[in-house]
Amino acid sequence: MNYQEAIEFLFSSLPMYQRVGKAAYKANLDNTLRLDSYFGHPHRSYPSIHVAGTNGKGSVCHMLASVLQEAGYRTGLYTSPHLLDFRERIRINGKPLPEAEVIRFVTGHREIVREVEPSFFEMTVAMALDHFASEKVDVAVVETGLGGRLDSTNIITPEVSVITNIAMDHMEFLGPTLSSIAREKGGIIKEGVPLILGRAGEETEQLLLGMAEEKSAPVFLAYRAYEPLFQTFNREMKSLFRIRDHVTDAVETITCDLNGAYQMENLITALTTLRILQEQEWKVPERAVEAGFSKVTANTGILGRWQTIGENPRSICDTAHNPDGIQQVVRQLAQVPRKKLHMVWGMVQGKQTDQIFPILPEEACYYFTPSSVPRSMNAGELKEQANSFGLSGIAYDSVEQAYGAAKENAGPDDLIFTGGSTFVVADLLKSEGF
Repeated sequence: MNYQEAIEFLFSSLPMYQRVGKAAYKANLDNTLRLDSYFGHPHRSYPSIHVAGTNGKGSVCHMLASVLQEAGYRTGLYTSPHLLDFRERIRINGKPLPEAEVIRFVTGHREIVREVEPSFFEMTVAMALDHFASEKVDVAVVETGLGGRLDSTNIITPEVSVITNIAMDHMEFLGPTLSSIAREKGGIIKEGVPLILGRAGEETEQLLLGMAEEKSAPVFLAYRAYEPLFQTFNREMKSLFRIRDHVTDAVETITCDLNGAYQMENLITALTTLRILQEQEWKVPERAVEAGFSKVTANTGILGRWQTIGENPRSICDTAHNPDGIQQVVRQLAQVPRKKLHMVWGMVQGKQTDQIFPILPEEACYYFTPSSVPRSMNAGELKEQANSFGLSGIAYDSVEQAYGAAKENAGPDDLIFTGGSTFVVADLLKSEGF
């Protein structure tokens, strides 16, 4: 069996949420617990950090992993979904899982796959936790999937739990209100384990504080630890985030190579987490914090977060895909100097188009497109719905065609933005040779 055959086995044998949607979702931990027992509870052999939230959890995970690497820890990182290659999900010190390990795992454990019939996500979590144990990592940074309480990653007992924020997304699984979503995300709170909470509204914050109190889990509110002041850029076009430390009252500047303005919130959440780890006597010197934030991309390989992929015209992509995330992206788009705005836009079925289309800039020229996953919305249907909200453009058959048309129509002083779906960004990066 070669690597491609191993990947095809995983994709074809296991239901994958990104491709088939709700059919892949398992509303219990039964399969996960069976797999965990089969592999000998690998997550018990190393400390971990568990990160949930609606938006920003991937960025926070990569920030934390980058800093811990710089501090000298052999750091495992599990995130999802992947953009270009399955192996992006499982990294140690930034290096993706080797192809040989994927082959070894699939050939060695096909029988348990047939016996348990796990989802794709359940199996990949088991693969990650087992790989981290076999490679003897010093720490693993683990991102949840859709929720928290019933998420396959929720078998771990971490050093700290992190909830980045609560917003409306995946309501078919997590419930129709912010409170129901917060309750599911809050399911990662463990007995006595510190909880770092990023942005939350009053209602959800109180709910999560109550859940933490029931578990005797101390809570640290990121927005009370640090105050965001402003963002600017250095000569290398890395972000300079100016913040106030409310503990010391000092004003400091953090250099970060993730340039989205929304990363300020993620950076503050990550900084608060690192402070708690330092108080737990983790050896994370300030030089590691500085270097880790300035080299997140180089250290971890993160893609698709306000990523510039071209100049003249400037071309940016971002994986934001729910109203809260898209609103932050649109706010930043309004600050980018340009003559005309071109939007290559696609979405998956089930997203809140009635809440997303009113957010999008009416003055833009739209290039509607499907992505290459079965759950993708038809471009013609997307165009019709967008038209009813005053957004005009043309439907294309693929991201490559849509982006090609945008580049052809855009002048050197224009701006092209590609987004609406993680999978649209993935198709773009593949077509552009990343």
